[in-house]
Amino acid sequence: MQEIEIKLPVENVRAARRLLHRFGFEPCPPRLFERNVLYDTPDLSLRRSSQLLRLRSKGKQWWLTYKARPQTQSRHKVRHEIESETTQGPELGTILERLGFRPSFEYQKYRTEFRRRGQRGHVLLDETPVGNFLELEGSPPWIDRTARQLGFRPEDYVVASYGELYLAWCRERGIQPSHMAFPKKKSLLPVNS
Repeated sequence: MQEIEIKLPVENVRAARRLLHRFGFEPCPPRLFERNVLYDTPDLSLRRSSQLLRLRSKGKQWWLTYKARPQTQSRHKVRHEIESETTQGPELGTILERLGFRPSFEYQKYRTEFRRRGQRGHVLLDETPVGNFLELEGSPPWIDRTARQLGFRPEDYVVASYGELYLAWCRERGIQPSHMAFPKKKSLLPVNS
């Protein structure tokens, strides 16, 4: 599967919800809390090669995802993705560790998915510890058309990962990076793993 996406920063979550509703987007399913744990080799070879191995949980559901290095010739983030859904996330995490992968970074967010009837693309409203973003996923023409409808320009597009956004946020504030976790939500990983 090929994933094509952009992020758009938004200040006000309520205003973003109203904007999406005005253009015919409806939430499905409801807002959910997500934990995302990235796994890597001890020498961080996946991170260095811009690949990703992630175990994500939402409620009782889990997803194991592999993402290849993004293509660089596009204003959209384009990369191959393989994803498998399971109810046995902790067991998958144990298997990954036994194979030599280690949890390297956790990021948390509240996510609401929005869809417009009859369209393949969708919009994700992500509330994170480092800011709020609309993530548009679909074909490049759908992304550009939808972003324009919502009042955004290509100059507003963000293609950085949440890990990259978190590291930039820490640098701007002089904070030692750890995990991108909400203060009142316990991280699955030790502070400086």
